[in-house]
Amino acid sequence: MSDTMRAVVIREPGGPEVLEIREVPAPRPGAREIRVKVAASGVNRADLLQRRGGHPAPTGWPRDIPGMEFSGLVEEVGVGVTRWRPGDAVMGILGGGGYAEYVVTHEDAAMAVPPGMAVDVAGAIPEVFLTAFDAVVLQERLQVGETLLIHAVGSGVGTAALQIGRVVGTTVLGTSRSADKLRRAEEMGLHHGIPGGDAWPDAVLEVTHGRGVDVILDLVGGPYLEGNQRVLAQGGRIIVVGVTGGAVAQVDLRALMTRRASIRGTVLRVRPLEEKIALTRAFAEGALGGFTTGALHAVVDRMLPAEAAPEAHGMLERNGTFGKVLLLWQA
Repeated sequence: MSDTMRAVVIREPGGPEVLEIREVPAPRPGAREIRVKVAASGVNRADLLQRRGGHPAPTGWPRDIPGMEFSGLVEEVGVGVTRWRPGDAVMGILGGGGYAEYVVTHEDAAMAVPPGMAVDVAGAIPEVFLTAFDAVVLQERLQVGETLLIHAVGSGVGTAALQIGRVVGTTVLGTSRSADKLRRAEEMGLHHGIPGGDAWPDAVLEVTHGRGVDVILDLVGGPYLEGNQRVLAQGGRIIVVGVTGGAVAQVDLRALMTRRASIRGTVLRVRPLEEKIALTRAFAEGALGGFTTGALHAVVDRMLPAEAAPEAHGMLERNGTFGKVLLLWQA
């Protein structure tokens, strides 16, 4: 077993150019932990924030190695591990350190790669599908026959939520400032693509015949809050998962009261291990089989070698991706 590994390290806070490959100590598994030889590391917007000096990794995770999800093969198991054996294909979420050749995680925080799926492609699943499933299914209790609105529908979480909404049996609307992303989302089953300019609330009300929507998954934040309150149906629910557009906005309490509506915020990265394990188990039991039946699929924009991490971050910052960007680690 190797004592060192390559990893993408943040040299100092800054732009994509501060990411560099270094040789660092490799982690070793403790009790009930597995060490995984990583095939693919998913790139997420939180990684960009960490690189700039914000959104630090939770206590106990590497501060200078970003990465919140992985897929790969179990290489070593710690004392007491019963679920996995060396060679098993697994994937999962992390508090950090995912841009590396090896990661260590609790055995119950890992999921099996769906049968028939390439292990590197599976790197596009954990963070975005767990986030979307937790937000719209577990927290907002999305129901068959309801209407779901997804802001930034072409993002990783957006494309995952679109698929989950279709599986639940809802009418799915999505916004994007890119006509191409709306077209591609419609090819995936989006019922109504809404241009993300200033007129999106009017367009939502038009396609819903004035009724509004039941659940809003907001990956934009502040600039869309006023419009979100306008388009909520009676009993509607807003859940904010991202604030790429800004974190501060004004809430119309009277509008919430008259609609008997709610606004909720959520974040996955900083949750305790026990909560992440519970979410992983719920997703594995309730949704993971969809990748085998074809109801769900990983949406990969492109795969790049780990050395191209600066390029990957630049693409996300320019909003030039549809679905996930993966960093690959060659044997």
